Amino acid sequence: MADQPKPYKISVPNKSLQDLQQRLALSKFPTQLESSEQDPWDFGTPVTEVQRLAKYWKDGFDWRRAEAELNELPQYQTQIEVNGFGSLDIHYVHQINTNKNAIPLLFSHGWPGSFIEVIKLLPMLKGDGDNPAFHVVAPSLPNFGFSSGVTRRGFGLAQYAEVLHKLMIKLGYDKYVTQGGDWGFWITRTIGLLYPEHCQASHINMVLANPPKFTDNPWAALQHALLPYNDREKAGRERSKWFEQEGFGYNQLQSTKPQTIGAALEDSPVALLAWIYEKLHDWTDSYPWTDDEILTWISIYWFSVAGPAATVRIYYEALHAGMIKGKSYKALVGYVPHVKLGIAHLPREISVIPCSWAAGLGPIARQSEHDHGGHFAAWEVPEFITQDLQVMFSKNGPCYGIVIGKDGY
Repeated sequence: MADQPKPYKISVPNKSLQDLQQRLALSKFPTQLESSEQDPWDFGTPVTEVQRLAKYWKDGFDWRRAEAELNELPQYQTQIEVNGFGSLDIHYVHQINTNKNAIPLLFSHGWPGSFIEVIKLLPMLKGDGDNPAFHVVAPSLPNFGFSSGVTRRGFGLAQYAEVLHKLMIKLGYDKYVTQGGDWGFWITRTIGLLYPEHCQASHINMVLANPPKFTDNPWAALQHALLPYNDREKAGRERSKWFEQEGFGYNQLQSTKPQTIGAALEDSPVALLAWIYEKLHDWTDSYPWTDDEILTWISIYWFSVAGPAATVRIYYEALHAGMIKGKSYKALVGYVPHVKLGIAHLPREISVIPCSWAAGLGPIARQSEHDHGGHFAAWEVPEFITQDLQVMFSKNGPCYGIVIGKDGY
């Protein structure tokens, strides 16, 4: 094969750092409504928080230090040919396990996350005598991070799935399992739909589903009809209602007019900071973000190969794409056969649904309910994701032996 994966190091040019400094120095901030009765976050990211972080980004944050820490990860780049879109440079983290029985795991991030979300999982998935071992592959999605951007229209979920699947095949993983949240939910489910002979199981931590119907899943529908919601499910319906009413505006904009918001995100680091920081705050379960964490996440977007505007196009493209194996984008919350499914329910996710609803997503291997955690589960509560994967794939687990490593069991 002409193009073999090669080691990759992040190296942001000095001129890009200087440009960021200049833009931050010239920042203009809005006024802030005053209220002693309401949460200042209700109106969006508070101006005082934006000012504080912008100042630190300009005067204190050390990108070169963050870059060096990121470069301690085993990163690579390779070219993937996408039908109708040519060849893309794909950046990815690849932790290769020495255990001959290690399970290939494909980790898919979403927006406003990136490959960085896998960092805390890596040491936990190395395995030991009692727990299964994993090879971990965590790409920067096309249009994100340090992968190529796509400027031709029509790059939807099928194409994202094609890239990730072809990457796994190129790395020698003919059979693999997937894990994802946010767009990782949609992409891993698309992979399961398009490549069921290769994708053997999936684990998701953002759970979207509709109430079960008797025609589709009689047992789940009966449970839903007869059993009351438990406390988690009641609180979850309130959380989901809040998101639909107060937190969904970004999605409507990015899925209908991504170019408009893209102009602000591409030109202004303050706009990018306020836009993303709001989600880091609102979508987590009181996670104690440090300023360095926040600015590392946002800097990956600012310094990305394709630019911040490219990252929001996935919303429009997914919504406006054609059918995938007879299923629309919205239909991916329905039943996906063949691929065993693990589900983590977290109380501060942006969608929190009853277990009876989730049962209609596929052949369930495990559902776990946790007492804390939010949208960025791999970063907030990596121990819960690890625990689920260990239970699913350990001896006597529902997915034990489902994937045979390169050297067999």
